[in-house]
Amino acid sequence: MRSGHHVGEGLSLQDDIIHIVLEEIIMPEQTNSDVKLNLEGLLCPIPIVKVSQAIRNMEVGKVLEATATDPGVLADIPAWTKSTGNELIAIQKNGKLITFLIKRTK
Repeated sequence: MRSGHHVGEGLSLQDDIIHIVLEEIIMPEQTNSDVKLNLEGLLCPIPIVKVSQAIRNMEVGKVLEATATDPGVLADIPAWTKSTGNELIAIQKNGKLITFLIKRTK
């Protein structure tokens, strides 16, 4: 099932199964991140905890670039940015490596 939703958005209930729409938001060619965070090898909930800590220590308007290998971040990061009001600029999976950009907006 595909739609125009972003990663982690869009739920449908069919035959008592919940389907979550996961689509990539493609990384820009040139990344201007202010902080880089390596979350590779860490499992849920540690990537979200570390992202939250890093964002809290950044000024509004700054961009965090993180890499992770836990596929759970494909759903967790978009949900976290939506719930915190921060902006998910991009998220992309390349093999086992997931890279994402978050802009602190609050």
